[in-house]
Amino acid sequence: MLVKSYAAAVQGISATVITIEVNCTKGIQFFLVGLPDVAVRESHERIISALQVSGYKFPRNRIVINMAPADIRKEGSSYDLPLAIGILAAAEELDASRLSQYMMMGELSLDGSLKPVKGILPIAVKAREEGFKGFIVPRQNACEAAVVNNLEVYGVSNIKEVIEFIAGKRNLEPTVVNTREEFYARQFQFEADFSDVRGQENVKRALEVAAAGSHNLILIGPPGSGKSMLAKRLPSILPPFTLQESLETTKIHSVAGKFGLNTSLMTQRPFRSPHHTISNVAMVGGGAFPQPGEISLAHNGILFLDELPEFNRSVLEVMRQPLEDRTITVSRARFSVDYPANFMLVASMNPCPCGYYNHPDRPCLCSPGAVQKYMNRVSGPLLDRIDIQVEIVPVPFEKISDRAPCECSEVIRERVMKARAIQKKRFAGHDGIYSNAQMTSKLLHEHAVPDSAGLSLLKVAMQRLNLSARAYDRILKVSRTIADLEASPNIEVRHLAEAIQYRSLDRETWGT
Repeated sequence: MLVKSYAAAVQGISATVITIEVNCTKGIQFFLVGLPDVAVRESHERIISALQVSGYKFPRNRIVINMAPADIRKEGSSYDLPLAIGILAAAEELDASRLSQYMMMGELSLDGSLKPVKGILPIAVKAREEGFKGFIVPRQNACEAAVVNNLEVYGVSNIKEVIEFIAGKRNLEPTVVNTREEFYARQFQFEADFSDVRGQENVKRALEVAAAGSHNLILIGPPGSGKSMLAKRLPSILPPFTLQESLETTKIHSVAGKFGLNTSLMTQRPFRSPHHTISNVAMVGGGAFPQPGEISLAHNGILFLDELPEFNRSVLEVMRQPLEDRTITVSRARFSVDYPANFMLVASMNPCPCGYYNHPDRPCLCSPGAVQKYMNRVSGPLLDRIDIQVEIVPVPFEKISDRAPCECSEVIRERVMKARAIQKKRFAGHDGIYSNAQMTSKLLHEHAVPDSAGLSLLKVAMQRLNLSARAYDRILKVSRTIADLEASPNIEVRHLAEAIQYRSLDRETWGT
C-alpha cells in the first residue's frame, strides 16, 4: 500500500514541504531514498525500537520510502516521526485517511518518546501557508510552533499518542499561546540598567545617539573604564521589538538551535558577544550544511565585539559587506542561502597594547610606534564603517562614590523611541529602511542637508581630519539622528559639531 506523510526541510530561514512516500509490498528489504543524510538513514533502527516498546511491530515487508523532492538534501533526526507513522500506515496497521491533514516533525528515542528538534517555527509558518489543518511536534516545541495562528499545534510526548490520535482513538488538546499578551508582558524586563552607571555622561549620550539612529559604535578606553559594562546596557534603551521583527529573529534562532525549549517568541533584541577566537564561518554563517552565523543571530539587535584588535583580521574583514548590505549570502556548489544580518555593531578596544595610552594618570609603557601598530590590526575600511567613535576615560572616585540617582534606561528609551518614530514616518515609503543609519545616498541628499554654516564647518573638518567620502556620509547620518532627538526638522551647526566630535580615531594626533 502506498501512503504519504508530510514533513519539512529548512533552507536558510524558510522551509520546504517534504512528502514522505511509503510503499509497502511483499518482501523483506528496506530502501530509503531522496538524498537522506546519515542521521536520516539511522532512523530505521530508532523506529524499530520505538514501535516495539510502544506495543507495535515493524512490518516484515519490502518497504520503499522516497523523500520528495528528491533533489533537496534531508538532514537530521527530525524526520523520525513522519517516517514511522508513514511505515505503519503503509503496512495497514494505521488508518491513513487523516495523514494528509497534518504535518509532523520529531526525533524518536528508543523508548518511543519524542525529543525536541530545531527549526520548528519556519516549518509551522510553511504548514499554515500550505493549508495543513494541524502540526504535530514534540511537547517541548509546542509553544514555539503555536505562535503561528490559524494552525492547530499538538505537542506530544511519545509516538503512541500520535498513532492513537491519527487513528481517532485519542483526542489531543491543541497548544494555545496568547502571542501578543506574552510578547508585550516581557518586553522591558532587563537585568542591567543605565541607572547603575556613575559618570560617563558623554559616553551615555553617544550610546543614546547610536540607539536612536541604529548607528555602529566603537568605545576606546583603558582597562576598567566601563566599556563592556556600558555596551551590555545598550539593549535596555533600544526601541522594543515589533511583532514582525520578533518573528523574523525567532526564526533565525530556531533554525540555529539557539532557541529555548517551552518558549514561544523572543521578546528582547538579541545581544551577541562572540569570543575573539571565533572563525570566519562562525561569524558570518556557512559550513558544509549552512547555518546562521553570529551576524545573523544578532539580526535586529546588537553584535558586541569586545577587544576588537584581538579578533582575527580576516574575521573582521568578512563583516564589511554585511555591514553595508545588511544581508549575507552563503553560496555552495549546489545551492545558496540568504540570511538577514541587520545588526548594530558595537565594539570596544584598548587604545594600545598596555592599555594606558591617553590615560590621565597612568603612563603608557608602549614602545614608539606600538600604538599605531596596534590600531592597524583593525583596517581603515572597517573603522570607516563605524559611525560613532568614542574615547572613554576612567571614572574619578568622586563620581564612583556618588549616591545621587542617575538617569534610568526607561527615560533614555523614551527619547530614543520618539526619535525612531520620526524616522519611521520619514521613511514610510521606503521598504527595508527604518533608521537613519540605513539611509541611501539619495535619501541623504533629501533629509540630511546642512545649511551654509554647517557646510563650512564640515568642510574644515574634512580637510583637517582628512576624512573619506564614507565618513562624510556617516557624519551627516549621525547629525540627522541628533537633530531627530531634539525634534528639529533641520540639521544645525551644533548637531554637526557633535557628530564630528564622534570621529575620535580620525584625528591626526591619534596614535602619534
